[in-house]
Amino acid sequence: MEHVVVALDVGGTGMKCALVHPDGTVRHEERHPTRADRGPGAVTENILAVAEGLTEKARTEGLTPIAVGIGVPGLVDEAAGVAVWSANIGFRDVPLRELATQRLGLPVALGHDMRAAALAEARLGAGRSRSHVLFVGIGTGIAGGLIVDGTGYAGAHGAAGELGHLVVRPGGTECGCGLRGCLEAEASAKAVGRRYANLSGEPGATAFDVATRAAAGEELAGQVWQEAVEALADGLLAAQALYDVHAIVLGGGLAEAGEHLIGPVRRALERRVTFHRTPEIIRAELGDTAGCRGAALLALDTLKAAASPIAASSPSSPSSPGSPSSPGSPSSPGSPGTAGVPSPGGSPGTML
Repeated sequence: MEHVVVALDVGGTGMKCALVHPDGTVRHEERHPTRADRGPGAVTENILAVAEGLTEKARTEGLTPIAVGIGVPGLVDEAAGVAVWSANIGFRDVPLRELATQRLGLPVALGHDMRAAALAEARLGAGRSRSHVLFVGIGTGIAGGLIVDGTGYAGAHGAAGELGHLVVRPGGTECGCGLRGCLEAEASAKAVGRRYANLSGEPGATAFDVATRAAAGEELAGQVWQEAVEALADGLLAAQALYDVHAIVLGGGLAEAGEHLIGPVRRALERRVTFHRTPEIIRAELGDTAGCRGAALLALDTLKAAASPIAASSPSSPSSPGSPSSPGSPSSPGSPGTAGVPSPGGSPGTML
């Protein structure tokens, strides 16, 4: 009997969806529009319908769905299973875990999309051999996820990791949050494309265009790219002062530039570091599957906590005080498997 987790990574414009085996392999992938323009009610129904369709697909193919993991943007109360707020989707206090559980009849975990991706990169991807990892996703916006010993940190109100709203250029570009000079407004993929378009007079220019032209030696593109690198290094320096991690994993669309981004950011950060330890700067490995795999991790952790109530309340468990037992509480790195959760073929020691 093959077991799978139904996993959804919900974004502002699209959803990446998958059936994921407990060993971390993706059995099946789908993409669907989020349809945020239709309002939060329509988005909620869309999520439930897609999850239901994946569940039925699994059963049709002789697979056994054992849990559902959903990652959404914005503020998420993982313990309560509530999507508290999202600017991109319009969520306001949506009890998504309860709705999905009622609809699908399976255990459901709800988590923040970026922390889910961070969890996957820390356990399965570029940060898997380090105990303290900060994942930073650089796309339309910028956000981060801190993972310590395999456990994600959500903060007191579910808002930890909003690195994009560190002010790195006081009085600079206006940000969507209302401030000026936020990291997101200065160094996101959207910001890089917009800055180049304004200076070059070429409307529609993208960060990909800037990266390509900078690598080819174009002066203006090189200037815009370096400005973004310097702003990003300032933001990462602040993050390192706060978190003191072993590694910072860079993902998202801008990280697709590879060493054209990683190398300059690494050197810029090294120039800034004084008494702090310089973290490794690493490119993410899982690409756009990180969110789905992370959502699957959250779901499997839910099953583990339910199967091991004593372990879940132990002081040595990630679910100890300060990190309450919830669908978003991952297992420790020493045993990232899913104790009490059947694995394909019944074999122990699964990656997830």
